[in-house]
Amino acid sequence: MAQRKGGLASGKGISRRTVLTLMGGTAVAGGALLRSARAGQTRSSTKSSSDRPEVRVAYLRPKEKYWLGWPGTSWDPDLFMQKSRTLVEQYATENEVRVTFEPQPLYDASAAEQFITRLKAQKPDGVVLFPLHMERWPQIEAIAKSGTPTVIFAGLGTTFTGHIQNISRMPGVYLASTADFELKPVRFGLKMIRTAHKVRDTKIAVLRGDETREQTLEPFGLKLLYLPRRRFPETLKTIENLPQVFAVAAEYRGAAQKIVEPSEQDLINAAKNYVASLKLMEEEGCQGITMDCLGLVKDRQIPCPPCMAWSKLLDAGIPAICEADINAVMSHTLCCQLLDKPGFQQDPVPETVSNTFIGAHCVSPTRLDGYDKPRAPFILRSHAESNLGVSLQVLWEPGRTVTIMQFVGPGKIILGKGKVLRNFDTPPAGGCRTSVELEIDAPADTRDTKGFHQLFIYGDHMRDFQAYGQMFGIATEHI
Repeated sequence: MAQRKGGLASGKGISRRTVLTLMGGTAVAGGALLRSARAGQTRSSTKSSSDRPEVRVAYLRPKEKYWLGWPGTSWDPDLFMQKSRTLVEQYATENEVRVTFEPQPLYDASAAEQFITRLKAQKPDGVVLFPLHMERWPQIEAIAKSGTPTVIFAGLGTTFTGHIQNISRMPGVYLASTADFELKPVRFGLKMIRTAHKVRDTKIAVLRGDETREQTLEPFGLKLLYLPRRRFPETLKTIENLPQVFAVAAEYRGAAQKIVEPSEQDLINAAKNYVASLKLMEEEGCQGITMDCLGLVKDRQIPCPPCMAWSKLLDAGIPAICEADINAVMSHTLCCQLLDKPGFQQDPVPETVSNTFIGAHCVSPTRLDGYDKPRAPFILRSHAESNLGVSLQVLWEPGRTVTIMQFVGPGKIILGKGKVLRNFDTPPAGGCRTSVELEIDAPADTRDTKGFHQLFIYGDHMRDFQAYGQMFGIATEHI
């Protein structure tokens, strides 16, 4: 088939520069390079403003001088507006978002109606609202109902329970009633808007079967490019023993706590999988990859599974997903882009003696705390089911809080939370190389957990995913 060229020409795929950077072996461990490689994007300093989501910012307050009533006569709205504008501009730059401030506060219902009319006509990607007085909640609610994803910062002193009980649960709204005057919830709101924009601009290569077609997963918005599975072994055959291949092999040899099964040739083969993945994504204008890897291994079409390659891509924020699982494709994409850290796709096993929850797989990222954070310790093993190639046994830290997350179709996410208890070795255990036991918050009996290939993610991110779901029409429920 004719190959569609992405990368540098279209600006949509992983660029030639990014491919060369990611192929650069040990240099890839540097945090700045990892950040710049995320989903094949460059940072804001080189990204054109037209590629960024657009957000309008408005303050709502009385025109006259404050007198009695919350937030109080002693509270200075002008000082708050000045300081908050500086923070919003800073967070917008960090999140690659264009912000436009209304030239004047919205002083009354008429000004709010005019603002709504402009939103409907201009259709920005989001709006940030700052209510600066309790009298402005009817206007806030009217704007939130206008159809634009809405972030509301209700600082302590501007709201009571009755003001926000309904609006805080409205679809398309993220409301932060808080005393966090560093505006971190606004930063997160901008990140959600940026993430939704990036998801719709992301295409994942899905290598399975013989078909070539495209699909968009609504309401999530992610694009899939289905390609014949043979494309991967065909691409792999074009990868020679380049210095970059040896550098990647040396990087993992040097970083591992120890090496158990893999030989030097296994490391070279695993590194070639990584370079082949980058080449294929660049050729097809994609920013992530998944394939029927077990089928290729079973049919002996590739010398080793892509476990190490997938781990390395995830460490750079590039979705790399096992087994052409589309639910896991969506899960990894949202995790990588919203949280700036990768998750661990696993096969779930209820432990019925102690009522705990075990997740095991042969692909785990190592930068579990973030792309520019230190790696978790790991051991180089073979892929457990085939005893071929290179897989990472990543050692998760006991006591760490973990979020459990999975898309089940593009319109629903299941969520849970747990704590790492221990890691299992294989052998004596069977199963996959990274094997982690959690104590989880629910259900009461772990045999009743929902889903398969859920992600384990360091940190408590349940409310983050719930907020994203509410903003962008994705239901959430407990596992």
